[in-house]
Amino acid sequence: MAKLEIITAPDPRLKQKSKPVEAVTDDLRKLMDDMLETMYAAPGIGLAAVQVGAPLRVIVMDLAQEGEAPQPRYFINPEILEASEEMASYAEGCLSVPDFYEDVERPAHVRVRFLDYDGEIREIEADELLATCLQHEMDHLEGILFVDHLSKLKRSMILKKLQKQKRIEESV
Repeated sequence: MAKLEIITAPDPRLKQKSKPVEAVTDDLRKLMDDMLETMYAAPGIGLAAVQVGAPLRVIVMDLAQEGEAPQPRYFINPEILEASEEMASYAEGCLSVPDFYEDVERPAHVRVRFLDYDGEIREIEADELLATCLQHEMDHLEGILFVDHLSKLKRSMILKKLQKQKRIEESV
C-alpha cells in the first residue's frame, strides 16, 4: 500500500465531477487500499478518490471509534435512493479543507446503493454519523466541498485562509 497526497482547497481539481467506475478491478482495489492508508494516516474518517487526484466515483470510510478494531467501508458508484425530510446538523471537517470545522445541515437518514470492494451491489440505510459522512463524501464526487454549504462570507474567509497557508508553505 502507498500513502497518497491529499489535494487541498482551493485546488480546482476538487471541483471536478467524478466519473463512474466501469468495473471493479485489482487496480481499483489497490487505489481503495491506498486511499484507506492515506485516510488513516491523515487522520480522517472518510476520503473520496477525487481528493487524491483520481476523479472516480469511489469513497472509503471507517467510523470505528478509538480503541475499536478498524471497520473499513468501500463505496463505488454510490447513489442516494432516499433521503429523509428530517434534517441533522453536524460539525463537519474535511481532509481537503484542513483545520476547519463548521456545522452543516443534511438529511438525517439516507438509503444508499453502491458496489462494494468485490463489485457486489449493496444497499444500506444510514443515519447519524454514517449518513453525514456518506453525503459529505458523495458531495466530493459532484465537485462540492462542505464549505459550499456555508454562507458566502464564511466560505470566502475559510478559502482565503487556505490560500494564504498554501502561499506560506510554497515560499518555505
